[in-house]
Amino acid sequence: MYQFRALAGVLQGGCVGGSRLLAGRRAGQARRCWAEPRRGCSSRTDTLLPTVTGSSYVEEMYLAWLEDHKNVHESWDRFFRNMQGSSPSGEVGERRPSALLQGRVPSYSQDMAQKVVEDHLAVHTLIRAYQIRGHHVAQLDPLGILDADLDSFVPSDLITTIDKLGFYGLNESDLDRSFQLPATTFIGGGDTTLPLREIIGRLETSYCGHIGVEFMFINNVNQCQWIRQKFETPGILQFTNAEKRTLLARLIRSTRFEDFLARKWSSEKRFGLEGCEVLIPALKTIIDKSSAAGIDSVIMGMPHRGRLNVLANVIRKELDQIFCQFDPKLEATDEGSGDVKYHLGMYHERINRWTDKNITLSLMANPSHLEAVDPVVQGKTKAEQFYRGDIQGKEVMSILMHGDAAFAGQGVVYETFHLSELPSYTTHGTIHVVVNNQIGFTTDPRMARSSPYPTDVARVVNAPIFHVNADDPEAVMYVCQVAAEWRTTFNKDVVIDLVCYRRFGHNEMDEPKFTQPLMYKQISRQEHVLKKYSHKLIAEGVVTLQEFQEEVAKYDKICEEAYTSSKDEKLLQIRHWLDSPWPDFFTAEGEPRSMSCLPTGLDEDVLQHIGQTASSVPIEDFKIHPGLSRILRSRADLVKNRQMDWALGEYMAFGSLLKDGTHVRLSGQDVERGTFSHRHHVLHDQEVDKRTCVPMNHLWPNQAPYTVCNSSLSEYGVLGFELGFAMASPNALILWEAQFGDFYNTAQCIIDQFISSGQAKWVRNNGIVLLLPHGMEGMGPEHSSARPERFLQMSKDDPDHIPEMTGDFEVQQMYDCNLIVVNCSTPANYCHVLRRQILLPFRKPLIVFTPKSLLRLPDARSSFDELAKGTKFKRVISDEGPGSQSPSQVKRVIFCTGKVYYELVKERKQQKMEGDVAIIRLEQIAPFPFDLIQEETERYASAELIWCQEEHKNMGYYDYVRPRFQTVVKNKKPIWYVGRDPAAAPATGNKSTHLNELRRFMDAAFNLSIFNKRDM
Repeated sequence: MYQFRALAGVLQGGCVGGSRLLAGRRAGQARRCWAEPRRGCSSRTDTLLPTVTGSSYVEEMYLAWLEDHKNVHESWDRFFRNMQGSSPSGEVGERRPSALLQGRVPSYSQDMAQKVVEDHLAVHTLIRAYQIRGHHVAQLDPLGILDADLDSFVPSDLITTIDKLGFYGLNESDLDRSFQLPATTFIGGGDTTLPLREIIGRLETSYCGHIGVEFMFINNVNQCQWIRQKFETPGILQFTNAEKRTLLARLIRSTRFEDFLARKWSSEKRFGLEGCEVLIPALKTIIDKSSAAGIDSVIMGMPHRGRLNVLANVIRKELDQIFCQFDPKLEATDEGSGDVKYHLGMYHERINRWTDKNITLSLMANPSHLEAVDPVVQGKTKAEQFYRGDIQGKEVMSILMHGDAAFAGQGVVYETFHLSELPSYTTHGTIHVVVNNQIGFTTDPRMARSSPYPTDVARVVNAPIFHVNADDPEAVMYVCQVAAEWRTTFNKDVVIDLVCYRRFGHNEMDEPKFTQPLMYKQISRQEHVLKKYSHKLIAEGVVTLQEFQEEVAKYDKICEEAYTSSKDEKLLQIRHWLDSPWPDFFTAEGEPRSMSCLPTGLDEDVLQHIGQTASSVPIEDFKIHPGLSRILRSRADLVKNRQMDWALGEYMAFGSLLKDGTHVRLSGQDVERGTFSHRHHVLHDQEVDKRTCVPMNHLWPNQAPYTVCNSSLSEYGVLGFELGFAMASPNALILWEAQFGDFYNTAQCIIDQFISSGQAKWVRNNGIVLLLPHGMEGMGPEHSSARPERFLQMSKDDPDHIPEMTGDFEVQQMYDCNLIVVNCSTPANYCHVLRRQILLPFRKPLIVFTPKSLLRLPDARSSFDELAKGTKFKRVISDEGPGSQSPSQVKRVIFCTGKVYYELVKERKQQKMEGDVAIIRLEQIAPFPFDLIQEETERYASAELIWCQEEHKNMGYYDYVRPRFQTVVKNKKPIWYVGRDPAAAPATGNKSTHLNELRRFMDAAFNLSIFNKRDM
């Protein structure tokens, strides 16, 4: 770094020293504008510098210039003066026309013209080199010991020593020559020419100081020019004294907050912000600038480091509420487990003091799984924009904070970026702030990533990346202002890389010197950024030492008073930390307004209207595929006969909710058509490209909008996005469908950390619906099982206790559970459960195992009567065969769920055992329908009980239902298992094996003596 500082002195003072360099001189390739005195190319051909082969034109201009300098345009005058000034002594020769006419000028002018053109092109290339690679030598590390890009190599095209000028065909004597500046730089300010010494100096200032800018990979010229103007314009990085004082005050609050926590709770984990205290003023600057541009809602996501500080000084959570979280004796008042303080979120409306405008800030609660919250934030942001009609993101925006190791290492970061430009997922620009500690827990950056920077993933979406030394608060503030302006101007993502350090270990109890001894020796000597910046402002006369000390004392007093107040808190209110409140849906105390659910049936005219729309094309002159015409005709026949298949049942649910003003959004891979080509919610004109029709949006004049969108090939990111979308409003049905049920396992983190446990941890309701195609149909291990056992294992209902059956038991049981798991066997019941999801007075995640072969099975159709007014979802469907008429004569009752029911019914009919065997379907598996199962077991009191499933014994539902059945019958009789044997893989890939397995357990299901000699 010494050589760069020495070079700066040379360029300013003119003595021999260093400078920087660029690769690939391309003299004479393209014409440049030299004649015009302004930057920017003219269309006039008479002002263009001719190529080196047009020597006659140059000679004519030169002759005229020798006669009188005023005979030519001022740009030619400048050109020839430069040419003369760069000529060796004695080579200019006579200045009289007679001398030139003797043949001396043509050869001279041609050689000199070529040299001047080459030199100017070389300077242009040098400027471009700094724009592309200047960040590699920027002074980004506050510790001064690491290269932010993990490479000590200096690009060969940057002028780090004077001798590198030779790479461009230039030398030290050229440093004072003036060169025309290209249209692609703003370093000239109001000047169109600058001496080379000044050009290099200004490039150093713009690109090699405490800010490193990566943007030249962006393929939009206007965007590149915009960034150049923001960082190259001389003197642009200036702040008023008032702005500096505000920055200092914010830095005081950020620093003293961490100091206060460290003093009061020295042995507590808090994941403090020490080493990157500038994050707080950085976030506030982004919010201020965005508020001024019209933003009134900001949704944020961040990891644990610095979260308490952000809650206190950005969101403005009451300090006493934060401090009381450290009290181990505080008793929780809300149900659920709660979460550690550095995972909690917050929602707050307040006045932005800088703009005097209302602003809503929401920091999303999140787990320790780094970056998992990213798509959730984006989904909630998209939802708020959608419900407001904010189609350009001018009112609602998102800010995501990241750690350097996680940003580079977690794949969900890429998945989230990949959504940023998709029409149904874009939030019109997110500002990403990376707290670059230059370490991940104990892992060095060189072991944590293969890319030069942790931020390189952002390049895939052409997001500019602004690296900045976090120990230079003013540079950080400027970068944040530019980032906010970029988002406002272009509605695209932008990344701020705060290159900082972590003053302590991963947490305050950790010893970092075990693994990074040299780094932490330097950190121990590192002066705090507040001390450095306060000294700077005091030296500048911006503040006095007394004013600084008073500001520190003022905030310390606020903290002490809040600490005293926090001791009065006796109860921990988790609801006070809710990040997505629904005040109009719940009571003021956050409770449901009732504990009942209306019937989910529909009027006949509604069913007929939806059915007719679903089987037609609602717009004229729209040519659909012949195969689709047959599908619509089949639908029309079903509607005429008052029947529905699975696709029509879904249509009835969605259409009726839209009629009532409930927004419906269906997302996932290939959902517009449906993986199994059964849905067809988006029709495509076969003759006009990109012309589509969504019949669901043509049902009623004032209906709610229906959104159906094919997603990118992502589960983790997209499911997280839809979960976030569902957080914004309870009055919307948000569904995510997996292409095949088992594909959700790449999104297991979202299910484990948010869906199944989100309410327990964060008192946060969510009504997301997961549609998971499931069924053993000989399609192999990866296209069969949606792994129902995993969801059932996460269900919190007690297998050994039957809940008190008072009031509306069905609703109360769902209210007490953490998720609802169903496997519907009829289209009508599928329609009912989707409608029930909205009509419930609260919201719970709904997991639906959807069929594949049943989509077109004639036996799996429903009559309109099953959706008639007054009907509702059937948690259990009783047997309706001959055995139900004489229950005492029934020898065996087979309980099952899903598709296997139809195979059992077919087998029972073939064996003529309708009177001996009753088959009962569990449509809702969790929460377990204790009340209805008790009725069925009492009805068939003398019958043998069987649980039959098509899944393997160690999978599926058996381990969940068995203890609950035993509780129902008070352990007085067994519930026998019939199904496939235990296995490692969910299904066989061999069709013959599949059929043999099916045959074996069908035989067992109807062999009435198979369990006679077995013990319970």
